[in-house]
Amino acid sequence: FVYLLLQSGADPNVVDICEHTPLGLAAQAGHFNVVEILLQKGASVWSKPQSPGSASVLFDAAASGNPDIISLLLEYGADPNVPTHTGHLPIHRASYLGHLLALEQLIPVTKKEVIKESGMSLLHSAAAGGHSQCLDLLLSSGFDPNLMLHPRVRRNYEDECRSALFFAVSNNDAGAMPNQDPVNCLQVAMRLGNYELINTLLRYSANVNYYSRVNTTHFPSALQYALKDEVMLRMLLNNGYDVQRCFDCPYGQASHMLMDYEGWSAAVIKDVVFCEVITVYWLKHISAQVVRIMLDYVDHVTLCSKLKSVLTEQKQWPEICKIQENARSLKHLCRLKIRDCLGRSCLRAPVFISFLPLPASLKDYIHVRICDLYNEGLC
Repeated sequence: FVYLLLQSGADPNVVDICEHTPLGLAAQAGHFNVVEILLQKGASVWSKPQSPGSASVLFDAAASGNPDIISLLLEYGADPNVPTHTGHLPIHRASYLGHLLALEQLIPVTKKEVIKESGMSLLHSAAAGGHSQCLDLLLSSGFDPNLMLHPRVRRNYEDECRSALFFAVSNNDAGAMPNQDPVNCLQVAMRLGNYELINTLLRYSANVNYYSRVNTTHFPSALQYALKDEVMLRMLLNNGYDVQRCFDCPYGQASHMLMDYEGWSAAVIKDVVFCEVITVYWLKHISAQVVRIMLDYVDHVTLCSKLKSVLTEQKQWPEICKIQENARSLKHLCRLKIRDCLGRSCLRAPVFISFLPLPASLKDYIHVRICDLYNEGLC
């Protein structure tokens, strides 16, 4: 039918109101035979978009991912280095949509300096689309997993994400650095409740002691997402979470608020302390369980008046009192001392722990593997 129209004098380069050409529409739909006929009859691959909202035919073709169409367009002179008004290239589109064969064709003909000018790595696109095979291909082709979004691109995202890893974590996927985004990648994984992803990030030294810019707390922010989940909580604590900070209260045994005052006290509203969070009415029922778990990772701590008033009402209180009123075992104190000497950066680097010249049982004890509920569940 297309052939008959062209034989009858139809213009192969006519554009519609949106400036789509027949060639662009056929390429986007993946119709190889139609593309071939249009090219033979003089359809132009026009190397440059004609208006801010239009794109090159090759960019359209990247949507279908048909490798035969892409190869044919390249033979007819299509330029893979022409961006859209947003800076995206055909290779970005193929990466985002997961068209592996198209990506293989476009990598060798796309200039890396043009990709850099776009402000977005191909890994960002592939990670945003959730395509692991494309990520593998791009990494093996030498693309940098730690290349950050350009500031002008970053402004388009409310969370100011920067790394390809952030896009992967947001898609529930996981050698990128896990601590480079304003909204921490570990935080995203914890909000998703994905243990496997959290474990992967921790194995690659994700910082459990990050602080959120949105919800400022005196204690490291990750704890907020693990209060109701012991598996997740143990994962944080085992990997060097700063438990001691949770028991640092500026009020101590004094009253935390004025008589009849409801809500968080004004003195800590800009730097919320742990006792203020764990004693709110929707969390106080789990406060004793959380504190009991934390005591496995510290020596003697001081319980402030507000925290103590809530703990005394719960079944774990006698056990907490027993721990607090008696000296901790030498074995426990030795573990704390060794963990302190190793430092938190080493604790969250399992590779480092594996090279320590110590028996496996002692390594597990140092790393609190006896309380590693996630790995126990895998056994």
